[in-house]
Amino acid sequence: MSANRSNLAWFTAFAIAMANVEAALVVYLRSLYYPADPKVIFPLSMLSQRDLAVEVPRELATILMIWCVALLGARGFVRRLAAFLYVFGVWDIFYYAWLKTMIGWPASWLEWDVLFLVPWPWFAPWISAPLMALLFVFWGAWILWSAPDVEVNRTSATLFLLGTSLVLLTFLWPAVPLLPGGERAFEGFQPDAFPWPLYLLGYLLTAAGLWRATPPH
Repeated sequence: MSANRSNLAWFTAFAIAMANVEAALVVYLRSLYYPADPKVIFPLSMLSQRDLAVEVPRELATILMIWCVALLGARGFVRRLAAFLYVFGVWDIFYYAWLKTMIGWPASWLEWDVLFLVPWPWFAPWISAPLMALLFVFWGAWILWSAPDVEVNRTSATLFLLGTSLVLLTFLWPAVPLLPGGERAFEGFQPDAFPWPLYLLGYLLTAAGLWRATPPH
């Protein structure tokens, strides 16, 4: 158990530090593309081709980094998945905490954000991301502290995959009408409505899948 606690502490430290680096980079990008006020990013100002070519691989690299940490710090697929989700969740939550500390953003609970850029920009109120991250953090921590014999059955996996897919769809959906116009169509984009009912359904399914995969204390 002491090894598990030590690993969890290092996972947490890595995620918080990585969130700081991510937030600092975003502050620089916002200052570059929104010099008047880096706290206001809509209407959207698209990255240049050069910066986009740098940013997309960097975002993918962050996911790979988290998975590498999970591979090194945990054994077995389920525990490695738990470690990945835990680090990802802590990273995402502290990313917004660092942004709030650095530039005072977000100013309200429902401000929109650009969450990710692959395969196209994800748009959603920022709070939707850390809400999902909380599920990952609680489940990941529980699994990493639990007995070694952790199994995930088909029902749990199905609920989790279906739920996360629906949530992902809500993030991708706002940009779908812009895709036929190419990258130029995103310039000046102002998000409108977010499909909260679909998001909440996905959230509940994800929570149900994780709950069913949680071993008794």
